[in-house]
Amino acid sequence: MCGIAGIVAYAAAAQGPSMDELGAIRDRLASRGPDASGAYLDPTGRVALGHRRLSIIDLSEGGAQPMVRPEADLALVFNGEIYNHRELRLELEARGHRFRSCSDTEVLLELYRAEGEGMFARLRGMYAFALWDGARRGLLVARDPYGIKPLYLADDGATLRFASEVKALLAGRVSREESAAGLAGFYLFGSVPEPHTRYRAIRALEAGSFQWFDERGPGPVRRHWSLSEVLSRAAAGPRVSVYGRLVADALADSVRHHLVADVPVGAFLSAGVDSTALVALMRDAGAEEIRTITLAFDDLRGTPGEESPLAEAMARRYETTHVTVRLSARELARACDGFLAAMDQPTIDALNTYLVSRAAREAGLKVAVSGLGADELFGGYASFRTLPRWVRALRPASVWPGLGRAVEAAYRRFGLAALPVSPKLGSVLRYGASWPGAYLLRRGLFMPTELPALMGEDAARAGLEALAPLELIGRALEPEPDDDFARVAALEASLYMRNQLLRDSDWASMAHGLEVRVPFVDATLTERLAPGLLVAGPLHEGKRLVAEAPSRRVPDELVRRPKSGFHVPVAPLLDDAGLGLDGWRRVPALRRRGCHWSRRLAYALVARETAG
Repeated sequence: MCGIAGIVAYAAAAQGPSMDELGAIRDRLASRGPDASGAYLDPTGRVALGHRRLSIIDLSEGGAQPMVRPEADLALVFNGEIYNHRELRLELEARGHRFRSCSDTEVLLELYRAEGEGMFARLRGMYAFALWDGARRGLLVARDPYGIKPLYLADDGATLRFASEVKALLAGRVSREESAAGLAGFYLFGSVPEPHTRYRAIRALEAGSFQWFDERGPGPVRRHWSLSEVLSRAAAGPRVSVYGRLVADALADSVRHHLVADVPVGAFLSAGVDSTALVALMRDAGAEEIRTITLAFDDLRGTPGEESPLAEAMARRYETTHVTVRLSARELARACDGFLAAMDQPTIDALNTYLVSRAAREAGLKVAVSGLGADELFGGYASFRTLPRWVRALRPASVWPGLGRAVEAAYRRFGLAALPVSPKLGSVLRYGASWPGAYLLRRGLFMPTELPALMGEDAARAGLEALAPLELIGRALEPEPDDDFARVAALEASLYMRNQLLRDSDWASMAHGLEVRVPFVDATLTERLAPGLLVAGPLHEGKRLVAEAPSRRVPDELVRRPKSGFHVPVAPLLDDAGLGLDGWRRVPALRRRGCHWSRRLAYALVARETAG
């Protein structure tokens, strides 16, 4: 796990990269790679690559980056882990390739030499990389299937700059002009949806895709993996039973692969089925000393949100070396300063990940596994039940064009939006009859009609036009699976999980030099289970199957327990003027009693960013 950066003057008329600029971008990523740093300038002076290293696999200098092969005219910077690198190495060695290290980085480089862009079907892992092919005079950039690892690009038409974080690119010669689409997307979803960012000049390379740059300019963004395609094939194929050993075997296989490391691998442990099952599966995979971490908060003591007693009981059950980190209200407020400074793009989530990652690093860990992604895979969200109901119930209203807009306009005109009910109520008929619209209702933080009050009329109009939120959501269903469960799985994994949970997990953990691995977010696992669980499996069975996967199953008290996750008492922080998060008080709608803290936080973050 690392931080990568680069500057490539791909146009003939472009000025060559400045190593000072590269160093500034790269070193903004220092927390991602505290163990070492490196830089490379190719002999033509047109390509500069930078790297910050967190040593996980092959701790020797043999794994240092940028990794250069002068004899092949190749140079690579890579962020992530290739979990099947050992199998690939044996295969490549049998084909005549020779290795100088034990690193997965070198396997990636040699696999490109052997298979070029056909390499992606062979990789199992999380990755973002940039590979300079001097013989072809071009740069290949790529991201893993789910987009676990980020990669941001700033292309001015002659020079490409890239980095693992948006803020790192701002240390270079990149415009800081804000993106109205990025801001509108943040207000709608609570995170900035890719490929947009908060800045017009910077975009995210989309998950499961790659792109080529050479003197002819940027090539098209091409997909090497698509969740909706996997689910569509499964929905169109024969139904497969997943009961018995299939889920257990597939999960055990994923966990084994995610334990590949030359340092100890710990785990985040909540009082939920997902993280507990992972710890039990780590035991089954042969992990000996497992360190687990749980958060606890004084403000939640004695409430349903207090998870530490159950988590500690699970640690005893699976015999882990456990740490519970308890924070007072004052300690939580102090931690928020570092959290806000580290935040790469605005988000209403991630404080929990930031805090538990800090605790894991302080406990001596460099790697921890997380239960993130199980809900999207096994139908753990209420949306798997509510979205199909909404679409079926509201579809008859769609035969009257304009009815939804008229109801929405009346709702606001007559002041009904000020009533102590959900602000989404007036938009139900307008959006609820389609899958993209229903998803916007379900996951939307604000509705589009609320944006002018937050952004101003002109900015809101421009932002919504550039964002096209319903089209953006709809792209997660291309091609659209012919199955309700699969539709919701595609939407939740491609939008909420990718744009918020995975992105936040990345920057919030790497702020402390901690690598977080997510065994439930694995393309191979998804492909194995899709013909059965995701398409044919009853919704209530998902978490039972996860609980029964380990040889020593997760206790029923956790299976029956309502879904929780790491809770953080955020609401009191929004009244702390010292943190600068009280800007929400300027907006009358946000001052109303009953307004959810997440809506207040979203506005407060933007106000704080603008003031700063």
